[in-house]
Amino acid sequence: MQVSARNVFTGTLTAVVNGAVNAEVELTTAGGDKLVAVVTEGSVKSLDLAVGTPVVAYVKAPLVMLLVGVDGMRFSARNQLSGTVSALTRGAVNTEVAITLPGGAVVYAVVTNEAVLELGLAVGATATALIKASHVVLGVPA
Repeated sequence: MQVSARNVFTGTLTAVVNGAVNAEVELTTAGGDKLVAVVTEGSVKSLDLAVGTPVVAYVKAPLVMLLVGVDGMRFSARNQLSGTVSALTRGAVNTEVAITLPGGAVVYAVVTNEAVLELGLAVGATATALIKASHVVLGVPA
């Protein structure tokens, strides 16, 4: 299957916290990087989600926000993934930014060229990707 989402994380569910309407699930990649998703309880049942389930998480790059120099700041986004900028692909209006996480997974964000300049993003710089848990879509092998 091919998808248009730039961010594709494969891993195993390492936590499932059920609620009345939604559940919070944690995916851990082979390299140890973690991503949290919020899904409906209906999805938990229909996808048969449980600890140990292999899953694939998808996040579109424009939904990823980038931060630099955030020491001492707290954010409501469940996924705060810090790593090293490994590539910048500049376009006429936007730039695709690749951030390699400590475990080896890569997070892609699409931000304006102005944002790249304002944040001082360059290959080798440290940056943090913020992803709302509700923006993570999960899939399981059929």
